[in-house]
Amino acid sequence: MNTILRAVFCAACATSAHAADTRQFAFGPGKPPAGYTAVTTDTVYTSTRGYGLEPGTAPDGAHPWYFSVDLPEGNYTVTLALGDDAAPARTTVKAELRRLMLENVDTAKGQTVTKTFTVNVRTPQIPTGGEVKLKAPRETVDEAWNWDRRLTLEINGTHPAVRTIAIAPATVPTLYLLGDSTVCDQPAEPYASWGQMLPRFFKPGIAVANHGESGETYRDSIARRRLDKVVSALRPGDVVLMQFGHNDQKQIKEGKGGPFTTYKAEIKLHVDAIRAHGGLPVIVSSMERRGFDADGHVIPSLQDYAEAARQSARELRVPFIDLNAMSKTLYEALGPEGSKAAFAEPAPGRLDNTHHDDYGSYELAKAVVLGMRDAKVPAAAFIVDDFAFDPAHPDPVTAVAVSPSPHRTAQRPLGDEAHR
Repeated sequence: MNTILRAVFCAACATSAHAADTRQFAFGPGKPPAGYTAVTTDTVYTSTRGYGLEPGTAPDGAHPWYFSVDLPEGNYTVTLALGDDAAPARTTVKAELRRLMLENVDTAKGQTVTKTFTVNVRTPQIPTGGEVKLKAPRETVDEAWNWDRRLTLEINGTHPAVRTIAIAPATVPTLYLLGDSTVCDQPAEPYASWGQMLPRFFKPGIAVANHGESGETYRDSIARRRLDKVVSALRPGDVVLMQFGHNDQKQIKEGKGGPFTTYKAEIKLHVDAIRAHGGLPVIVSSMERRGFDADGHVIPSLQDYAEAARQSARELRVPFIDLNAMSKTLYEALGPEGSKAAFAEPAPGRLDNTHHDDYGSYELAKAVVLGMRDAKVPAAAFIVDDFAFDPAHPDPVTAVAVSPSPHRTAQRPLGDEAHR
């Protein structure tokens, strides 16, 4: 990373918020603190009110619930006071579409613990004109929370307990993601992606903006104007992680390109656009699918695309994260049977060998974070202090206990139909 870009990045790290713009809400019994708006079980979200509980949910201490606030597009610092006067609590917080922000925060009876994270809110509109071409009904209905003019928080856990929430605008670096179904914010269990888990491994002061979408390629990123949306919002020093490959393979069958021709050319188009707007592009090779030979080794299915990604990073002189290699190490460490726990099972006995569940996504997110640190990507300055990961020695399945979200689907994510 050149010295000038690193200096610009660090200069952008200061958070700027105006007290008058801070939105403050209180959820506990009794009179709210001064300056806080009381939220009761009857405070259901309406567009007129501009905040409230999502219909059918309420903070009862036993079930997940959702709270939404109308906000302009941008980054926000969210501060929560967690705890319950009547009982011990364990709270997990996700944002928008299941982006993991806080994981299993324990509080003793009567204790209050304050936690802060940074989150990105976006809309389809592109400031330079037009908008992202959203997929209907997937993005307009199932994934609408990712694109509406509000921040939605999922309060989850074995005994979720929130006393107050404060939300303030933040001028901070942004870590953008572009990719396919293994990157994007999946709307429902059992599917998840490493992009959804990524925020959990970063301190406050940097926002993760996930612009990935199921079924897409580098070519789709351009055609559907996702790249345009990202570069329109880039500030000098922002980072863009890009991982495509699973769906790009279909272009070979259609006679419309291949890994060492059009794929590399489309990578270059992304790199050039991001650089032109002051951002740092980072190329990530696609993780492998689950498939083993008789000796317990992963059968490569994306080898050419991983190599093309590597070549592009070298030729264009941008950081490279070899998630393909790390995923093979991870899967082989888990073994043919153990690796099943990392992949989604939408119905009993129906394992999806491409898409991951919470555990698999959590481990792959750690692999990406490790790759960022090893590649000396400036955003790695925000990695949480206790981070450690070795894909050859993954976390035990029982050690990863991300509270499942209420919504569940048997519908497979778009794309990659040839590799079920």
